Amino acid sequence: MILSIHHPSLQRQLLPPMLIHAALSPVHHPWLLLLVNQNNVTAQKVVPMAGFRHRRPSEVHRCRRAERGSCNARRRVRYEDDEMEGEDYGRNSEIEMLETYSQSARNQALLVRATVDGEEEVVLIFKGFSSCLSSRTASDPSKSVLPGKAVIQSIDVIKGPFDPCNIEYLEKNLTWEAFKARLQSN
Repeated sequence: MILSIHHPSLQRQLLPPMLIHAALSPVHHPWLLLLVNQNNVTAQKVVPMAGFRHRRPSEVHRCRRAERGSCNARRRVRYEDDEMEGEDYGRNSEIEMLETYSQSARNQALLVRATVDGEEEVVLIFKGFSSCLSSRTASDPSKSVLPGKAVIQSIDVIKGPFDPCNIEYLEKNLTWEAFKARLQSN
């Protein structure tokens, strides 16, 4: 397929070749190479690379559903080498216990306030996963959200899923000792 476009405004312009996506059949998605010279614009079909494969919408949906399923099943990986990171950052067994508890408490989220080196940190725990709200959460899922030396000050039990605009507290300002007693009784 060769398409030529003649336009008087293009007569004095020299433009580099451009690669554009043609708005043709959504199944084939051909690419067009526009060759622009002084007098005209010529569009020529370009064959995709050998590894390129367009997926139909049903295939994309099926792939996303498979990816979503594997992501939901994935849990945080903890390595034995965590102790080698030093005293500054190690495993926090208290946060791990709260993550385990939140897996069974489906309609609840936990808002944990802790201190690390005199600074307050706020952590949200929901469905077995934790995220630091007051500072940056590490992108490495094998690292604990809070270091091992963190001291939990209070725990708020809120209605899940977490909505920062409308927090509905079920229980507020529980101490770690009171919450730990609840965990041990279950």
